[in-house]
Amino acid sequence: MKTDKILLDHGSGGKISHRLTADIMLPIFNNSILSQLDDGAIFDLEGKRFAFSTDTYVVDPIFFPGGNIGDLAINGTVNDIAMCGAVPLYLSAGLIIEEGFPISDLKIIIKDMGVAADIAGVKVVTGDTKVVPKGAADKIFINTSGIGLIPEHVNIASHNARVGDKIILSGSIADHGVTVLTQREGMTFSSTIISDTASLNHMVNSMLSVSSNVHVLRDPTRGGVGTALNEIAMSSEVGIRIYEEKLPVRDEVAGICELLGFDPLYIANEGKLIAFVGQDDAKDVLSAMKEDKHGKDASIIGEVVSDLPGKVFMQTRIGGSRIVDMLTGEQLPRIC
Repeated sequence: MKTDKILLDHGSGGKISHRLTADIMLPIFNNSILSQLDDGAIFDLEGKRFAFSTDTYVVDPIFFPGGNIGDLAINGTVNDIAMCGAVPLYLSAGLIIEEGFPISDLKIIIKDMGVAADIAGVKVVTGDTKVVPKGAADKIFINTSGIGLIPEHVNIASHNARVGDKIILSGSIADHGVTVLTQREGMTFSSTIISDTASLNHMVNSMLSVSSNVHVLRDPTRGGVGTALNEIAMSSEVGIRIYEEKLPVRDEVAGICELLGFDPLYIANEGKLIAFVGQDDAKDVLSAMKEDKHGKDASIIGEVVSDLPGKVFMQTRIGGSRIVDMLTGEQLPRIC
């Protein structure tokens, strides 16, 4: 797509987002750290390795079943650091607040940010607040940045997937995106659907304690599992095969996606991770994940293969095979 203006599609996390980064950002800021395009920057300092990440949250609505923009902002940055194999330590928080925003709502958001930070075991140590005129923003936007320390034995990156790796998904997909969509559109259903927003650093720590062969970690947020797998396949120059029957999707989420014409593979998650693990250690890592409340439904959904390097393909329930491409366009705007 060629355009001389920014579109909502540019924030999708899919193909157009990648072109924005590759064509405009990288030529100016290109360096060996940024060019990896992982969830966070990994760098050495005084003989130790650190992960650093930043993200901005503009979700609409700001309150939704299972969470709000505040705990989402804490959990999201904690998870980005954890996906680098790092132990999250310190966060910053920047708030852009629209004039007229209720103080009572702000207190709820800040309180929930504090609770989320306590659960994750991180400290918010600096921040900033800006207030803009009414109509210049939509209620409240939050930026969080964070830093974490990477243990010596850990080497996790999106280009580290290896042929033979098993691919483990920590639980059901599309819960967050569908929750936000139904709330925004005022849809009501007989079953309750809630966001999966959660910090995953404790589960990652358990995974790394049982295996030194965790090669890639990724939390499939914008663009969902389908886009995340494509990013890894391209970065590692490997093929990825997944199995449709192994993909965990809640019945109510699958029903809503079918009703609205969405593919759960491309819908955002905020409390799930994908792990690429050496096949000899996959069972141990899977067991460690299942012992955590956020990984109790974890399952192996596929493996890394030598066929079709840079591509993701899915074996369907009826025995066929189809390419799973990267998300094109924006399915659900402002889900994080």
